[in-house]
Amino acid sequence: MNFLRSSAVLLQAMVRTNRSTVGGFFLAGRSMVWWPIGASLFASNIGSVHFVGIAGTAAAAGIAICGFEWNVSNTMSMSQTKLVVTMPEYLKKRFGGQRIRIYLSVLSLFLYAFTKISADIFSGAIFIQQALGLNIYVAVIALLAITALYTVTGGLAAVIYTDTLQTVIMIIGSFILMGFAFNEVGGYENMKERYMTAVPSVTGNISAECFQPRPDAFNLFRDPISGDLPWPGLVFGLTVQTIWYWCTDQVIVQRCLSAKNLSHVKGGCILCAYLKLLPMFLMVFPGMISRILYPDVVACVDPAECQKYCGSSVACTNIAYPKLVVDLMPNGLRGLMLSVMLASLMSSLTSIFNSASTLFTMDIYTKIRPYAKERELMIAGRVFIVFLIGVSIAWIPVVQSAQSGQLFDYIQSIISYLAPPISAVFLLAIFCKRVNEQGAFYGLIIGLVIGLSRMITEFAYGTGNCVSPSNCPAIICGVHYLYFGLILFTISCIVIVGVSLVTKPIDDKHLHRLCWSLRNSTEERVDIEKDDWVNHEEDEMDTEESEEEPGLCKKAVMCFCGLEKTKAVKLTPEEEEELKKKLTDTTEEPLWRNVVNINAIILLCVAVFFHGYFG
Repeated sequence: MNFLRSSAVLLQAMVRTNRSTVGGFFLAGRSMVWWPIGASLFASNIGSVHFVGIAGTAAAAGIAICGFEWNVSNTMSMSQTKLVVTMPEYLKKRFGGQRIRIYLSVLSLFLYAFTKISADIFSGAIFIQQALGLNIYVAVIALLAITALYTVTGGLAAVIYTDTLQTVIMIIGSFILMGFAFNEVGGYENMKERYMTAVPSVTGNISAECFQPRPDAFNLFRDPISGDLPWPGLVFGLTVQTIWYWCTDQVIVQRCLSAKNLSHVKGGCILCAYLKLLPMFLMVFPGMISRILYPDVVACVDPAECQKYCGSSVACTNIAYPKLVVDLMPNGLRGLMLSVMLASLMSSLTSIFNSASTLFTMDIYTKIRPYAKERELMIAGRVFIVFLIGVSIAWIPVVQSAQSGQLFDYIQSIISYLAPPISAVFLLAIFCKRVNEQGAFYGLIIGLVIGLSRMITEFAYGTGNCVSPSNCPAIICGVHYLYFGLILFTISCIVIVGVSLVTKPIDDKHLHRLCWSLRNSTEERVDIEKDDWVNHEEDEMDTEESEEEPGLCKKAVMCFCGLEKTKAVKLTPEEEEELKKKLTDTTEEPLWRNVVNINAIILLCVAVFFHGYFG
């Protein structure tokens, strides 16, 4: 049923948008309004990895993991100008040159393939295995095929509209499960009392600290030295990650760039931030309740017992949410929750596939084929999605063997090792006019070397667990990953500013409307370098008109994939200039500017209250 609903939305999106152009396929024609943008931002972020990973970490360690979700409220109002299609393209306009753009594109694709996609597939496979008992590979390949169909045929518009539907399904289903879970334990106060005594019956000779709930399980802010998520890292180190994901990651930026104007960008971000307040109730508390109801399974600590319950000798906390769904909900509602999990998985994967396709096409393929026609770029983007699916399927065995611990911590640690230099470049590019290409590039490279050194060393020694700690040297692995991310961010900033100050600055004529101090400039900007790719369709329109008419089957396939030939309207130079101004306009109507700004203040107050109440 969920597939039928999504298919109907997909077909409507295919009809409503022009998918045969770069702007139509990758940016939904820059015509989106605030509510589907906000829903798509939420659905793109909340995947099956959140239901499995956040609930699992909550079952193991308490509510502090929700700090990762609530930190979003502090940064969601930041957005990009509508001058570009991808984040690396913005940095190319800001700094010039090719190496920064290519570096960011390749790094983003690497992160997509080996963290986001692999984590979503792994968490989705855990749920399917618990709920249906199906072969993991058959289920995953089917899901990937469906999500690829959405992305290949519909472009960003189809992804956004289906994300909106998936968001509604996820929220309704999750609230229903939360109600069943709290009813089972007798309310919030009973949950707090029973969680602290939820320990497995088989513990062997293992130390009590490995299976007893943490004394600070219901505290959001934890000890800065001994805490598993120290509060300075949660407040400051996590902000570095948040800036990278919500302000520079292509999945998020692409949705903001699809908005019809700046007010709709802000409105979408604020709606998403409101929705991001929900995971505490929809995922964290159910994960903790699962430990209460099934302590021998979810809180298992003996390797043999864990192997029996979930196929992992380290821990079984990752099955906390699927276990709750399968054992607690009646048959009909269990089907709804299966729909929720499939919806979250498909939403995340469609978003990643579409954004990865955009990065590859606009930032890499145009280097190989700078004179490619627009139709060729559309085909290249779709083919790359198929390639990415193949890589993802091939990576499944690695994910199965590597993700035996807490999944969400793994993802966040990888981000802390690789993302801080990008956050540093992004912030300094906007707020420091003096920063130039040399400074940004060397800041990225030095930051990458330091981050990879920590990551490779940690993986070589193994992260370990309470029962079998890692013997990685404390000087390398002893620093919490959130602290490490903050240190890496600081080092990157110092390198960027230092190198920029000893090299030639960029003239203001190249920076109009690209940095904060010149954001309202009306002067014409001179690009440091010309665009890599220019649409040459008009030059060859006359020759294409003489080609013979394609057959009915070919026309149907081309229409389905958004590759049908449409005769473009020839614009005068004045009309082209007016269209360019419309696409790059960042002005707002005073009424709606005040509405979104007031909502941003209310949102911040709510977020501060939640932090204080659960702190």
